[in-house]
Amino acid sequence: MAKKLEDWRLALSMDKIKNFRKKYEDAGILIQIVKIDNFNSFSDAVTDYFFTVAKNLGARALSAEGNLKDVERLGKFADKHKMMIGYHGHTAGPGGDAFGAPENWEKAMAVSKYNGINLDIGHFLVGNKTSPIPFLTQYHDHVTHIHVKDRKYDGATVPFGQGDVPIVEVLQLMKKNKWNFQATIEFEYPTPPGSDVLTEIGKCVEYCRNALA
Repeated sequence: MAKKLEDWRLALSMDKIKNFRKKYEDAGILIQIVKIDNFNSFSDAVTDYFFTVAKNLGARALSAEGNLKDVERLGKFADKHKMMIGYHGHTAGPGGDAFGAPENWEKAMAVSKYNGINLDIGHFLVGNKTSPIPFLTQYHDHVTHIHVKDRKYDGATVPFGQGDVPIVEVLQLMKKNKWNFQATIEFEYPTPPGSDVLTEIGKCVEYCRNALA
């Protein structure tokens, strides 16, 4: 099955990818980030394919779950295609190979200038017990995009504005400095009784709009 899927991918015409991109752009939607996981399970040919697909979709970067063992290999593909790859960080603190602690992103960036940061500002705050703003400010030119959610230092994920994540300050910082990466809202807090997911996402969007006013 895996071999058949690989053969299908490698035989796929990029014209189909370009047509897919056109449908989105005709609707006013830009595909900026392409998320691919389990890169270490793919052959070099398929890894190369994913970068090519992302470029033909008009993406500015790839995003991936991963750890330090992946960065040298993926960095070579990123160098080849001159496309950033943002490693997504969860709540992993110092020590270990997972992303989340600043030093692991620093090690990845030292391997390739196209190794970058998919910074989840909520996970960063919980994992490192500190604001993400100093790290974001220092390495903004290596950030592919950020994930926006609100969390408390104790780990709870809560509605926007009820936690300890400096969402307003981060968005204002992006606006002030005209940083060219997107902020992606991640809806992860429990849906309150009497509400629904779409209503709550609307509240998140409105919160961010007010933050940028």
